[in-house]
Amino acid sequence: MPSLKSDFLTIARERGFLHQCTDLEGLDALFTGKEPVIAYTGFDCTAASLHVGSLMQIMILRLLQKCGHRPIVLMGGGTTKIGDPSGKDEARKLLDDAQINANMEGIKAIFKPYIAFEGEGGNALMVNNDDWLSELSYIEFLRDYGRHFSVNRMLSMDSVKLRLEREQELTFLEFNYMILQAYDFIGLHKQYGCRLQFGGSDQWGNIVNGVELHRRLMAEKNQGKQNRFDEIFGLTTPLITTASGAKMGKTANGAVWLSADMLSPFDYWQFWRNTEDSDVGKFLRFFTALPLAEITRLESLQGAEINEAKKILANEATALCHGREAAAAAAQTARKTFEEGGAGEQLQTFFIEQSLLAAGIPAYELFFMTGMKDSKGEARKLIEGGGGRINDEKILDARMPVTLFHMTADNYIKLSAGKKQHLLVRMKE
Repeated sequence: MPSLKSDFLTIARERGFLHQCTDLEGLDALFTGKEPVIAYTGFDCTAASLHVGSLMQIMILRLLQKCGHRPIVLMGGGTTKIGDPSGKDEARKLLDDAQINANMEGIKAIFKPYIAFEGEGGNALMVNNDDWLSELSYIEFLRDYGRHFSVNRMLSMDSVKLRLEREQELTFLEFNYMILQAYDFIGLHKQYGCRLQFGGSDQWGNIVNGVELHRRLMAEKNQGKQNRFDEIFGLTTPLITTASGAKMGKTANGAVWLSADMLSPFDYWQFWRNTEDSDVGKFLRFFTALPLAEITRLESLQGAEINEAKKILANEATALCHGREAAAAAAQTARKTFEEGGAGEQLQTFFIEQSLLAAGIPAYELFFMTGMKDSKGEARKLIEGGGGRINDEKILDARMPVTLFHMTADNYIKLSAGKKQHLLVRMKE
């Protein structure tokens, strides 16, 4: 690996963010210049929140700003109408404008704890690509930009090739996505002087398309002459998987959302606390702002001591996302739940009709009703295997009726599925 001179790329490499770059030496020279570098990452609005799988891109934008440069958060109000085929076996569900706009509002709030925007003490920008994509004239767009794209090359892109190899349908609509993403980069360069696009490794082909489109347009404009001051760059971060091979951001219980409305700060804290031992150092580098020397110390801990490093990871990652107070409350709930055998205030709560408990409800049905298990069969299997508990007492019979008798003095029934999944049942008022 070549030596680096710029602060941003040096730190990014030390923390593991660098995977591929269209021209690392040229980008390093750009970052050592006198002017701040403007860089962007795009986020489509397919849900009301981003999940942990997007956190890598948020963190590299955060680092960029901490190093004195200017991030742009590009909201994909326009590209969401098409759907990115990258990494997908089938077309995304098409959303209407109202759904996209509602999702966009939810996603915008995600960035504020990480990045300081204009008008809020920072220099970051948030823009929406629907502002320019919706105004395109189709024939003119094809003539001016479509002619620069080789169908042969587009067919070789992983996002396209994977679908074709599996004989899965790829619509013409989706096929246009890579052209629109490339056009976004051109537009951001023209309007804001943006010189760099970040993305995950699955976006490499799309990012390269933007860089190459820019080169072709500049060659036409300058009659074949290259101007290094007009160059733009692409940089990808590695695909993050856990030590067991699972995709980052997904769990057995679903996506790990960054919005407190879709995942409680306690459950978010618990996700990081459950990190596999061999992933602790990597995740501390990516998802916290702790100094590298401290991370080196934490990842060297052995045996039971590694759990302290996991708690620090959970505290720091949750503090960045939800605030230091929420992280402290989550840690206290975890301590009461897992170490003191109690029930913390932030545990998920299920409210039940008093009449059901008065009559008695079989334990396995209660585990299913509360969502602790996806089926009554799974609930039975859990209890029969010794993994079901009520108020920290093992359930001996899956059909045992849970009644008002099980309500504690604090007016809850604590359900536990294994060692890590807990829930409080309270009566409706």
